[in-house]
Amino acid sequence: MDTFLNYCIMVVEYLRLITISDLVDILILTYLIYQCINLLQWTNAAKVAKALLLMVAFLWISYQFNLNAINFVLSKAVELGFLALVILFQPEIRRFLEQVGSSGRSSLTRFFRNDAPSSELEQAIRETVSAYAEMSQNKVGALIVFERDTKLDNIISSGTSFQSTVNSELLKNLFYNKAPLHDGAVIIRRGRIVAAGCMLPMSDSMSLSKDLGMRHRAGLGMSERSDAVVAVVSEETGAISIMLRGNLRRHLSPVTLDRVLRNELLPGAGEAEGRERKGLLTFWQGRSHKRERE
Repeated sequence: MDTFLNYCIMVVEYLRLITISDLVDILILTYLIYQCINLLQWTNAAKVAKALLLMVAFLWISYQFNLNAINFVLSKAVELGFLALVILFQPEIRRFLEQVGSSGRSSLTRFFRNDAPSSELEQAIRETVSAYAEMSQNKVGALIVFERDTKLDNIISSGTSFQSTVNSELLKNLFYNKAPLHDGAVIIRRGRIVAAGCMLPMSDSMSLSKDLGMRHRAGLGMSERSDAVVAVVSEETGAISIMLRGNLRRHLSPVTLDRVLRNELLPGAGEAEGRERKGLLTFWQGRSHKRERE
């Protein structure tokens, strides 16, 4: 009992020494660790991280039991491990830095950009859902990217410049399988079509389901490299899918597609629908493309 009381007193004494700077330091470190865990969770780095932890454990065991030869080899491996990891996971590190940079400037861009009127965004969503419902029934492939804070000028330049309001008949004509621009993506910026036939970066994930085609891989790659919302119709099955922040959700109904687009694209939509945004967070949580086996 005395030992426990002494321990409690010692903890209290340590807590008294904590300052505001220490709390800020802890919060920043916690955030960095959380981001690293996310990076490991959604990439192939998780298996490598487990291997590194085992290597560190063996290094400690070899030191404790005086296994000098094993300790020497493992210590050299750890010394070179950081450089090897940077080279091995260069795409993941670059993607992480791009996301940090885009999220860091998003709060500033909101002050300097002219947001699209809600009516234009609502029309874009309504017309897109209408077109997707019909294309899903007819098994017409489609790929639409809704730009948000991350600018997609380099993607837009890869396609054909377009300036038009979003119309369901226009979308169906653009993705008609004999149309010249049907293989590329349509980019929607602030409720208007700005380009068609655009080429998107492919996802390099090796765990993507084999029954998904190039549209899904391109859409997923776009969502991994930006904060855009990507919607896809499968040409083979007619299934509607949506990609956001590197996550893929398949087999959506037009009603669900409409709800997700409104909550992600319309300002204040979450407040208008009460606590539905909490449901969307759950909707996306754990829905990694790695777990899609449908």
